[in-house]
Amino acid sequence: MTDQVVRVRFVQLGSNGTAPGRCVWMRCPGCDDSHTVTVDAPNSWTWDGNEAAPTISPSIKVMYGDRADEKNGRVCHSFVRAGRWEFLADCTHALAGQTVPMVPLPDWLNDDYVGGPA
Repeated sequence: MTDQVVRVRFVQLGSNGTAPGRCVWMRCPGCDDSHTVTVDAPNSWTWDGNEAAPTISPSIKVMYGDRADEKNGRVCHSFVRAGRWEFLADCTHALAGQTVPMVPLPDWLNDDYVGGPA
């Protein structure tokens, strides 16, 4: 692993392959999974461009499971501010209500290929 905490990839947004944009990938220590947000597109998240200690807004809410909602699935709801995850109380993982440093990305996410695990 490297010390890199975000990976920026250019993607094609939209079903017809138009509207190029960027996605910011991060590794969530609460979910032990990667979370991705789209930036530089209409109605997307904002990112300050900092790859070492990023700030992304608004909050990021990820829901897992066949019935992914607050009652029946796993939820990760957080802010990323100045290189720290601020997990909100509605998270269903062990880091709910805590603020922790971002973690390095796994090697596969630092590879220069498009595709692979999401």
